[in-house]
Amino acid sequence: MDFELTPEQKRLQERSLELAADFATRATLHDREASHPLENYQRLREEGYLELSVPKEWGGLGASFLTHTIAFEALGQGCPSTALSFNMHASMVGPLLESDEVTASAKRHLADLVIGERKLIAGNFSEATHTALIGERPLGARSKRVKDGYSLTGRKMFASMLDAADYCAVLTYPEGATHPMAGMIHLVPAVAAGRRSNANWDTLGMRATRSDSLILEECWVPENALVFHSNDIRPWRVAYLNWFWGSYSAVYLGIAVAAYKEVIKVLHERQPPGYSQPLAYHPDVRRRVAEMSADLEAARLITYRSAWLSDREGPTPETTAALYRAKYAVGEATARITRTALTLGGAHAIFKGSRLEQLFRDGALAPIQPPQSDFCLLNMAIYELGLDPDDMLPPMKTV
Repeated sequence: MDFELTPEQKRLQERSLELAADFATRATLHDREASHPLENYQRLREEGYLELSVPKEWGGLGASFLTHTIAFEALGQGCPSTALSFNMHASMVGPLLESDEVTASAKRHLADLVIGERKLIAGNFSEATHTALIGERPLGARSKRVKDGYSLTGRKMFASMLDAADYCAVLTYPEGATHPMAGMIHLVPAVAAGRRSNANWDTLGMRATRSDSLILEECWVPENALVFHSNDIRPWRVAYLNWFWGSYSAVYLGIAVAAYKEVIKVLHERQPPGYSQPLAYHPDVRRRVAEMSADLEAARLITYRSAWLSDREGPTPETTAALYRAKYAVGEATARITRTALTLGGAHAIFKGSRLEQLFRDGALAPIQPPQSDFCLLNMAIYELGLDPDDMLPPMKTV
């Protein structure tokens, strides 16, 4: 792997850091209010980030997965909620426009929305009965064929930027399907009749993602709203694990970077009365900062390598294991680094409005964000030991 960034990657990284600095000025307010950072989404739209993951053949920038990772690590340093939510757009648009399972007409429709009309696309796969610890995701939301379109019914959860996006790509189970893992994805517009949100997102961290629940009650969408249909969605999901969840590792890496930078600043600024040196000189502080530095750099290298491998090899077993490894490493490192940063910030850092306090709460979600740490370890071990998943007992007794 070549660790030197290309000139294009450096420019994108610098531009993303500039945007992050602007977003950081509003991060505390949006976190406190758990409000949509609409102005941040608009800036990203104006700066061309909507088309970042759109292949060049469809009029986009065709950024590699590594390039995307570099950009979103930088964006995550400003307002983590903005980066995490906006990444939903990229993680939906990229796979749909790349996949051979998606028809040319569906790709053209999606590309026209994103490139031509500059529409923001959210995504929603999760449901209330799902658990990231086990990983199986049977769908309760249903899609029924009706005159001139489809009727969607069900309740979805964790729909980031649901009420801020123009469309939400919703995964449902087709009525009449015989395979338990069949699925359809429809682009449901924000104004669709029968669609509403349940504003239940009152959480510890990532509050401004507004990942509310989506309620569909015989929600009608036209025929061209269907952009994906498969009798077994698992191969497609495995093929695009990099986008579906691997892309979120970069955002949490950005949180760790932001916490590290902030605590360095704090430690140099705080000089106790009666001492000629700031807290940065304290031996316990120096040791902990060194540990944070090593943790951060290891997590970054693992993440960059997984992205590089994804670009180079595609969805091979080695790539999949690398993506799980990166998510695990970043999740654990971010939780440790943000907690250590809060500890070093001391009692002054625990007040609401403190940058370290917010990053601590956002970072606490890193090991929980799917795939959560234990699920990552499970899949890494299967790869490292060369095991056949079909020969393994389920983690819990099934009915």
